[in-house]
Formats: sequence, C-alpha cells, structure tokens
Amino acid sequence: MPGALAVSLGDPAGVGPELICEAWASRHTHALPPFFAVGGADLLAAAAKARGLSIPVRRIADPAEAGSAFAEALPVLGDRDGPYRPGEPDREGARLALASLTMAAELAKHGSATGLVTGPIAKARLAEVGFAHPGQTEFVAEACGIAAEDAVMLLAGPNLRTVPITVHCALSRVPGLLSVDLIQARAAITAHGLRRDFGIASPRLAVCALNPHGGEGGKFGNEEARIIAPAIAALREAGIDATGPHSADALFAPHARDEYDVAICMYHDQALIPLKALDFDNGVNMTLGLPIVRTSPDHGTAFGIAGKRQASPGAMIAAIRMAGEAAALRAGAGSAPR
Repeated sequence: MPGALAVSLGDPAGVGPELICEAWASRHTHALPPFFAVGGADLLAAAAKARGLSIPVRRIADPAEAGSAFAEALPVLGDRDGPYRPGEPDREGARLALASLTMAAELAKHGSATGLVTGPIAKARLAEVGFAHPGQTEFVAEACGIAAEDAVMLLAGPNLRTVPITVHCALSRVPGLLSVDLIQARAAITAHGLRRDFGIASPRLAVCALNPHGGEGGKFGNEEARIIAPAIAALREAGIDATGPHSADALFAPHARDEYDVAICMYHDQALIPLKALDFDNGVNMTLGLPIVRTSPDHGTAFGIAGKRQASPGAMIAAIRMAGEAAALRAGAGSAPR
C-alpha cells in the first residue's frame, strides 16, 4: 500500500524515541509497514545510540519520501528538534512533543500519512505548555472534528480486546455517568470499528456488569437491570451481537475469551487490568470512531528506565503493525483474522 504512517515522538525524555528506533531496527523481523517520525532527527539518533543501535536517520522534506527512504534509514519529517535527556522531562521537551503530535495528526487528517501512531506523553508536562485535553485521544478527536464522546478507546493485545465506557474519572462517579444511551453509542462505535479496522464481519460484544456478581439480583446494585441490560437489548435490536451483563470476575478466563471479540467494560480499570495482565508488553491503545487510523503503545513514558536499554519495544511494534493493518483494511488492500 502506498504511503507511510506518521509516528509522533511522545515526550522526548521518555522511552518513546528509543522505541521508535527499535521498531525501525526490527522492521523486517516484524514485517512492519513504512513509517516516519515527526521531528527530532538528532534526538532520535542520540536515542538510538543510547539504546545500542546503529541505525541511519534520514531527514525527509515530504511524507511521500518516507516509503523509499524507509528501507535504508529511519525517515524523519520536520526540523523541530531538541537535546536527548532521558529521564529528565522539561517544558522544552513538552513543546517538542506537542509540536510532533500536532503535525502528525494533521498529516493523517489530510491523508499525507496513512495513519497516526502516537508516542507516550506526560500529560502534566504538556499541560504546562498549553495542552488542555485529558489525553491524546481527545486531542486527536478534536483535530479530526469529532466530539470527544464519539471517540472510543479500544485496548487490544494478542489475547484480549477491551473498551472502557467511562475512562478518566473517579470511580465514585462511574454509576452516575453510565446511561443506556452512552453504553449503546460506544458499543455501536466499537462494533463498527471492529468491522472496519479489524475485518471482523460480525463482532461479538460481551458487556460487563458494573457490580459484583452482576448485582446479585439487585442486592449489590441495580445498574445491571436499570441501565446495562436495556442497553444490551437496544444493541441486539440494532443487529449487534451483544451479550451480558457478564460478571467481570469470570469474563476474562481463558475459556470465556473464546466467546467474544471485545469486552465492553464499565470503567477504566475493569478494562485495563485484564488487558495489562495478559498483554502488557504488546498492548495497543486504538481510537475508534475517527476518520483516521490512530494507535498508541498502551504504556506511559517510563521516565525511570528511559535511556537504560530496559524498555520493551513490543507495544510500540504492535501499535505500528496494528495501524498498518487497519490502514490497509480501510484502503481495501488487506485482511485481518477474526
């Protein structure tokens, strides 16, 4: 497929730059699609050296050059750069991270890149330089003209896919945020995303209960009967294969995972704990509901191990591979297993 993915640096003091370099170094082993980094050519060269990698870095003037450059060097677009100081985040690095993210999102939005892979950021540092969003998901959604509530976070790994209905909020607020409409809307976006970006013709959605034992007939809460079950009924009425409410304490057992394609979870940790327990080094955060493909490794900046050759490249490699597969499916040039 023509074109290449745009990869934003993430915080330059974190593990993002070295993992971008590691992904390029293992591009043949993992059959990765062409990609280019946005900004930080000198920084990436320094990160590669700290990682013990001997890789060429080539500046490109146009995303169209990335495909031909990719075979011989890590392509880098743009002149923005900065010093490589692993484990020492600062405002200068945050400004570079934000500039890289902004340009990469625009390139994907306008079709100059086939998709977007975002490196891990430090939200507190970005807030200091004017970043007003809860995270990159909301930033990319706004850049694409999509309301934040219509952008759905999918966590995906080799063993499991999960979607949290509520995301970054206090656990005490979750029951009040849940509604039939919210669950129905986000589950429908998920089903569409699995068809479009994963090639799953008839996605199977397992919807989690909120309370222990599914509420135990109302003894431990009534959200299952009052909100979750009606949402599942509405999804089934719309032709979506949704089941539940399932007690979350049993839904992630090996034999249970064979019965669904994605678990629809009611809150952040209900979705992320099983995903990270099963697929920590290969977990991908993918945003569904966007006009572009966007993925990210499902881990943070890991400042404490940045530059120490300890960070696993698995999630970055998986994020690049998943973005490439989804972009190929959207272009009608590829297929994906169920």
